[in-house]
Amino acid sequence: MSEYKSDIEKYTDEVYEDAVSNIAKYCGIALRNKDSSYVAASDKKELDTVKNGFAKKKLGLSPEQADAGIAEVCAQMKGTRAKHRVTFYYLLAKATNTLDKVS
Repeated sequence: MSEYKSDIEKYTDEVYEDAVSNIAKYCGIALRNKDSSYVAASDKKELDTVKNGFAKKKLGLSPEQADAGIAEVCAQMKGTRAKHRVTFYYLLAKATNTLDKVS
């Protein structure tokens, strides 16, 4: 869990460990595979998966809210080539004020 927390701390000062833990549990088996443990922000299909999966099902976001949040996270993580899925999801929840839904 500390690996996720330290990565998230690169983008925000405040990290809620319960939220990180719950996001990691949500991601489950995807984190076992190196390729699926990262979000390919340049791949529209990947971002649609984030929007229709985590953003919609877990955070309860509308497509417009999800798109805005995803765009914000992509901009925030722009300089990072490998965007860890747990970090991306955490920042998405934070950007859309829905961290309480994963805590």
